[in-house]
Amino acid sequence: MTSLIDPIDLTLLDNWQRDFPLVPRPFEIIAAGTNCSEGDVIGRLQDMAANGRITRVGATCAPNTVSASTLAAMSVPHDRIEAVAGIVGAQPGINHSYLRENYRNLWFVATGPDREHVNGVLDTIRDQTQLAVLDLPIIRPFNIDLGFSLNGGLGRPPVPRPVRLERLQEGDDDLLQALTTGLPIIQRPYLRIAEHLGRTEEDVLGRIGGLLEAGIISRFGVIVRHRALGWRANAMVVWDIQPERIASAGPALAAHPGVTLCYERRPVAGVWPYRLYCMIHGRSRSQALDVLIQASRLPEVAGVRHDVLFSTRCFKQTGALISRQGVAA
Repeated sequence: MTSLIDPIDLTLLDNWQRDFPLVPRPFEIIAAGTNCSEGDVIGRLQDMAANGRITRVGATCAPNTVSASTLAAMSVPHDRIEAVAGIVGAQPGINHSYLRENYRNLWFVATGPDREHVNGVLDTIRDQTQLAVLDLPIIRPFNIDLGFSLNGGLGRPPVPRPVRLERLQEGDDDLLQALTTGLPIIQRPYLRIAEHLGRTEEDVLGRIGGLLEAGIISRFGVIVRHRALGWRANAMVVWDIQPERIASAGPALAAHPGVTLCYERRPVAGVWPYRLYCMIHGRSRSQALDVLIQASRLPEVAGVRHDVLFSTRCFKQTGALISRQGVAA
């Protein structure tokens, strides 16, 4: 699939998933490295957003730092999938929703400014569907970057920065909401955000840099839609591992080439025993399974029972809900 992408588009997608320029005219900087004009870069990214190849140009935040979130799962009868997925996706703060190959087939992420909001969303879904909802909050992240090469094989994730919440300032939640929603793809995107927030462009640029340095923004750049770009084999692997092994198993899995996310989540006693999760994104099912075979040979997860949940459909993929202004909107 990547061979069908225009080479300049591929460069934009591959080179700018992180470290997006913090200058008044970022697309001018990007254009200088791609042998095309600033207007051409803007037009290409606008087109890729319109045709679903990217969700946005913007930020992802470290989980449960400036907002609350949880992974949730449901067992939905086949004839109710469309209706239940519609109910889930309509709730404020649902930013990912997938159908997966498992008896628990509908998986989604609920986000919000605090845990009370997330609890309310889950309760609303239970009430409106009359179905059970598993609540699987994150305990410990090992790799949450989800940026990887689209044309260069399987790489290792960058080392995450420690999160320094003490560096948060008043007004950061509204700025982060704007960044996770996505930059306007125009000549001066930071100026547009500054005007919307009643701030200066210089202030906005400075705060983004500070939030990146503090590890609160975990990645800043082009957020791609993997399925639309040919990475259609999206496998969530869940590991029924003893708690005392996670401290070594998590970093080992996170560093394994081809593993794109890795984290520990709270199990549900007697219902869902899995504690360790990782994601594998491949161009094909066989490629994803090859990565899993190699990962399962790591000494840190040797002999650990695991299950593979391939996604078959994406219902929703967007940025997290962070600020109370976002709830009101």
